[in-house]
Amino acid sequence: MDWHYVDLQAKQWVMEAGDKIRDSFTETLNIQTKSNPNDLVTNIDKEIEQFFINKVRKTFPNHRILGEEGFGDEVNTLDGVVWIIDPIDGTMNFIHQQRNFAISLGVFENGIGKIGIIYDVAHDELYHAVTGQGAFMNDTELPPLNQATVKESIIALNATWVMENHRIDHNLLKPLVRDARGTRSYGTAALEMVFVATGRVDAYISMRLSPWDVAAGSVIIEELGGVVTNLRGNKLDFLSKDSLLVAKPGLHQTIINDYLKQGKW
Repeated sequence: MDWHYVDLQAKQWVMEAGDKIRDSFTETLNIQTKSNPNDLVTNIDKEIEQFFINKVRKTFPNHRILGEEGFGDEVNTLDGVVWIIDPIDGTMNFIHQQRNFAISLGVFENGIGKIGIIYDVAHDELYHAVTGQGAFMNDTELPPLNQATVKESIIALNATWVMENHRIDHNLLKPLVRDARGTRSYGTAALEMVFVATGRVDAYISMRLSPWDVAAGSVIIEELGGVVTNLRGNKLDFLSKDSLLVAKPGLHQTIINDYLKQGKW
């Protein structure tokens, strides 16, 4: 497999898709709900996913596609080459803010992440990595991630998880929030993983994400020496929904050992 060629094509398509999304800013969106009233999808999400699917199928007919909006293939294994695509991660932000959303595209071979691309469309920032070749923001190489302590860290975490909710005991994460330097929430897993990659935040925690939310970011994070697991400390399988802990080296294990072990995740 010529991964250089795959990477070039993927980046070109992501940039083209970004242009299409920016062009849509002046349009009236067709907004629909999915699983609940806050799980939104627009005609642009669907059009962008179909754009990627057409490109991949024409250029790499033997590759399979796992996409958020369901226009790709029925993917039950990661055998061969699989593209894992979220056309717009952070759709609610896209609708309400026209910022704080991203295109997220990961390419895996036999379950191993090979290419990760996350495009912050509003800021024209392309984060990308090919395994073993470094990670970049546009043309600038990102430095490896350094160790961090909880008391010096900013943790990306939705406030929902420290309020009463139906998914977890809201008291479990309160000690981490109390001990950290600060918390942030951006409403897009792809960008919150990128913010760990760039050191803007030190860790990111979420309770239930899909493969297309995390596939690209995991390639970028791991290329920089960061750690990507679920909240039990296990590797993700990229075929099912799971919890997520992304953090700098050292900090990841500290959060698992000192704050998460007592939880049923």
